[in-house]
Amino acid sequence: MQDRSLSRRTVLASATVAAASATGVVGVTATPALAHDRDDRLKKIMAGMSVEAKIGQLFVPYFYGTSATSPSQFDQDRNLRELGVRTVAELIAKYHIGGVIYFSGWANNIQDPHQVAELTNGVQRASLALPTPIPSLISIDQEHGANVRIGSGATQLPGAMALGAGGSLSGARTAGRISGTELAALGIHQNFAPVADVNVNPANPIINVRSFGADPREVGRMVAAQVTGYQQAGVVACAKHFPGHGDTAEDSHTGLPVITHTREEWDRVDAPPFRAAIAAGVDSIMTAHLQVPALDPSNEPATLSPTILQGVLRGELGFDGVIVTDALNMRGVRTKYGDDRVPVLALKAGADQLLFPPDIDVAYNGVLAAVRSGEITEDRLDASVLRILRLKDKVGLLSGSPYVSPREVDRVVGARRHRLAAARIAERTTTLLVNENEALPLRRGQKKLLVVGASPAFPTDGTRTTVPELARAFDELGYSTTHLATGRAPDAAKIDEAVAAAQGRDAVVVTTDNVGATSAQRTLMSRLLATGVPVVHLAVRNPYDIAHLGDVPASLASYCWTEVELRAAARVIAGRVEPHGRLPVPVQRADDPTEVLFPSGHGLSYDG
Repeated sequence: MQDRSLSRRTVLASATVAAASATGVVGVTATPALAHDRDDRLKKIMAGMSVEAKIGQLFVPYFYGTSATSPSQFDQDRNLRELGVRTVAELIAKYHIGGVIYFSGWANNIQDPHQVAELTNGVQRASLALPTPIPSLISIDQEHGANVRIGSGATQLPGAMALGAGGSLSGARTAGRISGTELAALGIHQNFAPVADVNVNPANPIINVRSFGADPREVGRMVAAQVTGYQQAGVVACAKHFPGHGDTAEDSHTGLPVITHTREEWDRVDAPPFRAAIAAGVDSIMTAHLQVPALDPSNEPATLSPTILQGVLRGELGFDGVIVTDALNMRGVRTKYGDDRVPVLALKAGADQLLFPPDIDVAYNGVLAAVRSGEITEDRLDASVLRILRLKDKVGLLSGSPYVSPREVDRVVGARRHRLAAARIAERTTTLLVNENEALPLRRGQKKLLVVGASPAFPTDGTRTTVPELARAFDELGYSTTHLATGRAPDAAKIDEAVAAAQGRDAVVVTTDNVGATSAQRTLMSRLLATGVPVVHLAVRNPYDIAHLGDVPASLASYCWTEVELRAAARVIAGRVEPHGRLPVPVQRADDPTEVLFPSGHGLSYDG
């Protein structure tokens, strides 16, 4: 615990002051006259809505299944058990729902792009069948890198920290535009990205590589670029997690973190990326479930704090867009209040969209009771509904067809031009940290490779894992590659197997994932180094791994383990492209976290 605290303070002390104006990006807003005309039109729609329909517009629930009306029996049973309905179409009809969120994996909403498009069309048909027919604003967490929902068939792009390592505003903007263009083709018009948190705590368990880095100014520049890219594609961007989730060693999914920054530290470290996002015209901002005593001494979670949402975000930062709660099923927002009160308190604090309530019936009826009792006035309700309708109007849901076509999916999603652009962006993100005696790039005679080490599954496809996919990337470059996945905690037998496999190889590429002080990955590395076979280290998640591995002759960081990052790393190791990445975070010494091993901006190249 002492090491984590010292490490956090070291990074925090080096954080750079930034201002929103430093981004050079200014958002485009409607003129007052046009905005007034638009609001008059939207208020006429609201005039025809019941209180129940207005409340429904606030909610963005989850659901199970790949179809809006005919999911599998298994998913129908799960919907019935948790949501009280069998399908998302029934959910929309029962609660007048204004938007839904798609998840892969556990929710089984996503299989392939054509299925997603048909699901979207089913959701919209259900929305247009309501007494007040208003299309749904469909949302997703498609951050890319480590946190991605749509995998197979869609273009995979570098995540935030990789983009931070690349340092290219045009690359970040292009990545946002490509992602947004593909989402829009699938009928998804709100993406809960980019992450605006400044990762000044290397022990952060939930943000980490989802952040662009540790420098507030650079994070702000990248956030603004991504906001611009998404919005150029006609997709609502969402900067998160306000007022800043970058300096915590606790996960708000399972607890209530406390940010101990002073007000001056918050202004200097956490606020700049949100100011930059607002200056870039971001349409929505997501709250964080954490306490910030310097901003609100009452210690209410930020999601439930009028002082933070209305006083700081709306008052001081001047944001008048949609405030989205982080998921309301998370422990961080459920520590003090029941599930019927949390959405009520979030609305009273200033939130507009209520994301992922753990029990939609309890949450919806809790808000309905608060409106009927006068605890939440209709004026307050109308203010949030108007902001949500503005978003729907901005992305064209209120002026055209909300349906998407299979032809457009084929034309846009996973397009070759997008994949080529993603590969070019990724190649500039791989960071060469160590290169003793010019160990890299691999020499012409080093053709027989062993790829060994930690092998996390791809974020959206558990059938594909890191080590064999990296080996395949080397094979495609002309190498003769064998591979052995040893996992994050290899036992003695697995380490012996790896050492034996290294014999007769020209080089060994070792992948690591979250190496700690007692990690068996350290033993694996030391045993492989002792064989005398040239060893190349690749950190496939955290760039901090190198601090625990000793004298490794060659070390790189890819910041994630999806195909686009692994292929880029293989090309760098092979010398097909130069390493261009620069650390967007400092790496502290493992034995003395007050000392910096590699500073922010460190990164080697082959040409000196």
